[in-house]
Amino acid sequence: MALGPRLDLRHTQSLVMTPQLRQAIKLLQLSNIEVNAFVEEELERNPLLERDERPEGEVERPALDQRPLDPDGADAAVLAVSGDLPAGDAAPLDAVHAEEYDPGGVADGAAPIGERGGSHDFADDARGIEAQADAPRSLREHLAEQLRLGFTDPVDRLIAAHLIALLDPSGRLAADPADLARAMGTTLERVEAVRARMQRFDPVGMFCRDLRECLAVQLAERNRLDPAMATLLDNLDLLARRELRRLMTLCGVDAEDMAEMIAEIRALDPKPGTSFDATPPPPVIPDVLLRAAPDGGWLLELNPETIPRLLVNQSFYARIAPRSGREEKLFLAEKLQTANWLVKSLQQRAQTILKVAAEIVRQQEGFFRHGVAQLRPLILRDIATLVELHESTVSRVTANKYIATPRGIFELKYFFTTAIAATGGGESHSAAAVRERIRALVAAEAGDAVLSDDAIVAMLRQEGVDIARRTVAKYRDALRIPGSVQRKREKTVPA
Repeated sequence: MALGPRLDLRHTQSLVMTPQLRQAIKLLQLSNIEVNAFVEEELERNPLLERDERPEGEVERPALDQRPLDPDGADAAVLAVSGDLPAGDAAPLDAVHAEEYDPGGVADGAAPIGERGGSHDFADDARGIEAQADAPRSLREHLAEQLRLGFTDPVDRLIAAHLIALLDPSGRLAADPADLARAMGTTLERVEAVRARMQRFDPVGMFCRDLRECLAVQLAERNRLDPAMATLLDNLDLLARRELRRLMTLCGVDAEDMAEMIAEIRALDPKPGTSFDATPPPPVIPDVLLRAAPDGGWLLELNPETIPRLLVNQSFYARIAPRSGREEKLFLAEKLQTANWLVKSLQQRAQTILKVAAEIVRQQEGFFRHGVAQLRPLILRDIATLVELHESTVSRVTANKYIATPRGIFELKYFFTTAIAATGGGESHSAAAVRERIRALVAAEAGDAVLSDDAIVAMLRQEGVDIARRTVAKYRDALRIPGSVQRKREKTVPA
């Protein structure tokens, strides 16, 4: 066989992931907070991008990122689901309410919005200094103030300050006192003496190593740490399992005394540090809004608060580009292409989210009308087939996206559940609906008739759900429902 160079012509197909395509895919799976952060970065980098800050009433035409991709496609802002658009007598979505009569408004003698509850300028502020809100002190500031008043020795103050720095948010001390003593070049006895004094700081029970020590310090402060209570604290695992008869034998008390001891423990604070620095979790901002239509259907729209409204400054480009050099023209051309692609990507992202959310609402309409019991089995492939998208695209669209419904705010992933077969070969049941049914059965059981897992299986099969016992046990554990033996102890013992 002869060896030599030759030329071949081959015809192949390949998918090239351009930077613009990677950006579009990245935007699709980002949450609304991450998208806004990404847009802010692009606004700083791209001089041809600017935010459209005009009020919606003054916008004469839709922004570039709000225009539909095709004139015959669905609107990117509002979509009717399971019905027609609102009736003709209903207020249009783009209605301007500036000339409508507002009862109790400025026309009736009320103060303008900017003048309600205060002065219209800074010249005459009637509010006193007592009206200013005081910033809450942090946990470490509160403890540091007690440290300055409680210790006079410089070494003890240094140890106490080090202990405050090592506290976790619940008020526990995870570090070993022996390791602290070696690190600070002092004795373990001195560290323990400082820690014992700081355990009585407000709030009582701080600087403890575990739950038992935290509760013991609080009980000692109340003069209630007797031998019986100390024995109860040594067997908190038995208390968690409600083995009260064994606890009464170990503590040497009767049922009435045991009930009083448990009530005292319940009145204690297992994490005294959480009363400080308790910042509320940030609220979930939904990406899609769902409301009932007047004709009985549903109206679905994107949340305008989460849609970045961007404009491409074409006039700036037309004014600067002709007078620029070669490198400046290349830079401006690149930024113009990037700006146009970003606006198009945001528009396509909005339309894809709305399209997928509308199909989810159609498939799970029973849930929105009757509750979780009517949740249907649904997988990503079903929605991908109906909306003619790839399954991975649907997965990216539903990740970290939330929808506000009359039943609450849910993640779009919530509506995808596995199927559980029916006993008679009928329509399968959703796993989420079966879990809710298990919760309802356990909540309705009487104290003298606690349902075992086998009994729950029998009841579900009578309702047409073909489910195994291990599946019931798995769902019960996921719902944090204890077993039948534990539930029977909790229901039969008054304490």
